Amino acid sequence: MDICIDFDGTCVSHEFPAIGKDIGAIPVLQELTDKGHRLILFTMRSDRKKKKKVDGVEVVIEENFLTDAIKWFELNDIPLYGVQKNPTQRFWTSSPKAYGHLYIDDANLGCPLILDDGERPYADWKRIREILVEMNIL
Repeated sequence: MDICIDFDGTCVSHEFPAIGKDIGAIPVLQELTDKGHRLILFTMRSDRKKKKKVDGVEVVIEENFLTDAIKWFELNDIPLYGVQKNPTQRFWTSSPKAYGHLYIDDANLGCPLILDDGERPYADWKRIREILVEMNIL
């Protein structure tokens, strides 16, 4: 199964542009890939360059927000099948939407969330894993 996965609020807590705290996604994502499922990072993060004046000199500042998220997967031994798109979809569509059989995103209707006081809600991986087991995905 190809699974599109959001990053901020789904894999980690909401702390953009920084990488958020661990919220329990790592063992479930590793279990998914160990079972042969393929993960596609599908996030609003992007890399960009912006110009800024420093002491009257224009400099280019690189903001590697997407690269930081990809490195999080690498550091946690979670292989990605694709980033922002399914690698096979170019053969049958030109749509910019990443094709997946399942989408896990804290903004999805019905995604179980943890509501901590003072913080934005984030994905409840204990409950997500239970749902994946109920659906015979894990």
